[in-house]
Amino acid sequence: MFYLPNGRIHPLPQEDTRMNICVIGTGYVGLVGAAIFSDWGNTVKGVDIDERKIETINSGEMPIFEPGLSEIVLRNIEKGRLVFTTSLVEGMRDAEVVFICVGTPQSDTGSADLSAVWAVAREIGQNLTDYKVIVTKSTVPVGTNEKIKKLIKENLKGSAEFDVASNPEFLREGSSVEDMQNTDRTVIGSDSKKALDVLSKLYEHLNSPVVETDLRSAEMIKYASNAFLATKISFINEMAQLCERGRADVAAVSYGMGLDKRIGKYFLNAGIGYGGSCFPKDVAALYRTSTDQAYDFKLLRGVMEVNKLQKKYFLKKITKMFGENLSGLTLACLGMAFKGDTDDIRESVSIEVIRDLRGMGAKIRAYDPEATANAKKVLGDANIVYCHDKYEAIEGSDAVLILTEWKEFANLDPERVKPLVKQKVIFDGRNLLDKEKVQDYGFVYFAVGKRTNGLDKVDEPSESTVPSALLKNGQDS
Repeated sequence: MFYLPNGRIHPLPQEDTRMNICVIGTGYVGLVGAAIFSDWGNTVKGVDIDERKIETINSGEMPIFEPGLSEIVLRNIEKGRLVFTTSLVEGMRDAEVVFICVGTPQSDTGSADLSAVWAVAREIGQNLTDYKVIVTKSTVPVGTNEKIKKLIKENLKGSAEFDVASNPEFLREGSSVEDMQNTDRTVIGSDSKKALDVLSKLYEHLNSPVVETDLRSAEMIKYASNAFLATKISFINEMAQLCERGRADVAAVSYGMGLDKRIGKYFLNAGIGYGGSCFPKDVAALYRTSTDQAYDFKLLRGVMEVNKLQKKYFLKKITKMFGENLSGLTLACLGMAFKGDTDDIRESVSIEVIRDLRGMGAKIRAYDPEATANAKKVLGDANIVYCHDKYEAIEGSDAVLILTEWKEFANLDPERVKPLVKQKVIFDGRNLLDKEKVQDYGFVYFAVGKRTNGLDKVDEPSESTVPSALLKNGQDS
């Protein structure tokens, strides 16, 4: 039996159904996938062209921070079920299933950059000697797997047969280990019944629905899911703007909305915008897909615009408090990862805010529980001090900014903060703190979507920004 962190129990696959698996790519998706597949009792070989990364993993260190991952990787390496190599030939040799888990970053045009996927497909074709199911876990646009199939065929050196399938991941960084072991659903797309049967067998021990569909629908499900979740975030951030101007509390609004089963409580936390390796690029890629199909996906355009504006609204509060020129100010910035429980800074709004503040002349004292090393690579050392804990970052600062929703920032003690800061000002970009408690300690407090003493102090405008023509139309309807 396999025990999940939340106490549920899943039976492991029977010994005669366990497989030999090759996972290409050891990023968040590939490394977590390889670890969990091996923990289910399968024999897994992880492949990556980055020799240093493979050496790091084999030495017992993880190249990424993900709660619970290190223990699973090391346990299965010790049991001999999990091996990492830079050789695709070695990785594929005995594999029944080959997973493609390489990066598909956003290109300059907004579409997904599939160069790594194409390179892997060609190399698979060149080294294919017997039947395998080639599975794409990377997030790819509609039609990608059909081209993968074509590229493999074009590069075959023999007559080996194969099938292609799409098996998109639905992992959240910071909880991906739990997500893969306790998934809401498993999506498998293929035009081959044999491939569908093989992958269904891999996942059959999980107590969740399996969606078997065609390749293109499976590809679209992933984009549709992420775009919808991003839409929920942008919607509640728009509501936050209305709540501030209308003297309502977005936390109460979100809670009331979330109790409706048709809506649900998740992804309804107002903040300074979404970031990370998935939402920004996937929303942009889906919008690009729509334009390629001669359709203007207006809602997605709005989602992306709202997300950009949310950061600007937050910065506007700071400049209203201190002026456009922040020279001479020292700001404590808590959080650099794009979200809590990860060291990932890709498309991090926190990083963008720090850059903008520094560009306006501010000196930064920054702290993040896990992402400091990664942040330092992109931010450098100019006008920024990287601190070892949150109170060190706060000491000597003029204001405190909460930029990432790490749990430890929610426990910030205003009594301890009070003597450390030059000016008692807090900008809470993630709504982590207790408004009344912070204000009772004499802090000028700014949150997102809440009327606070900070907004009263800077006299945030309450007038409508809706064009008069739209107001008229609304009144006449």
